[in-house]
Amino acid sequence: MESIWTPGSRRRREQPVVAVRAHDDAPEPGHDWPTSIPAVAQVLREGIDLAPGVTFLVGENGSGKSTVVEGIAIAYGLSPEGGSKFATHSTRPTESPLSEWLELQRGVGANRWGFFLRAETMHSFYTYLEQNPSPRGDVPFHEMSHGESFLALLESRFDEPGFYCLDEPEAALSFQSTLTLIAVLQRIVDEGGQVLCATHSPVLAALPGARILEVGDWGIRPAEWGDLEIVNHWRSFLQNPPRYLRHLLD
Repeated sequence: MESIWTPGSRRRREQPVVAVRAHDDAPEPGHDWPTSIPAVAQVLREGIDLAPGVTFLVGENGSGKSTVVEGIAIAYGLSPEGGSKFATHSTRPTESPLSEWLELQRGVGANRWGFFLRAETMHSFYTYLEQNPSPRGDVPFHEMSHGESFLALLESRFDEPGFYCLDEPEAALSFQSTLTLIAVLQRIVDEGGQVLCATHSPVLAALPGARILEVGDWGIRPAEWGDLEIVNHWRSFLQNPPRYLRHLLD
């Protein structure tokens, strides 16, 4: 079993989440959502081991990558709509029941802090922070651009070696800001934290040393960055945009 060394510690300790398994009473994969999603079905059948450092789930819309990240984040105790274990806001519950079927094998001696950054619910999360000010103080997120507010949140909340779940964080970020996020994730890893991230971004997935799991009709499979469908699609498009666009615009 892998472990991580944290600065200032006298012994090695495991990452926050070592493995995810289905409860004995979890449903069998079938025709009903979300068990009908191949990635979810695979997690229910086989579970998933999480390595120290960063793990990216990469796949198309509807492939189940966000559902898996959401389920693991909630099973860890994080707010379904984003935030830490202490966030209690809720607007319209839309999460799947996957978290209720999962149990986590937690790392021995690991930091219990965690945070769920969910791109689609950040507006309501900022409102929650305004109504429930943090003792540490916060910038006026709603008065900032979408990307600036994301970066400010990263700076203020991604500051401990805990368990960080991110769902498509690149949605608000420019190319340069995505590189800033890569630096943040690397810092978390260097400090002994762990990251699970669903993404469409070939830039973000290029983080050196990250584990990549490609999600699709096959379920979940390990992949190398250069073999990812999104990498090949972007590479082909940037080399010859008209080849893609003529089929849409004719």
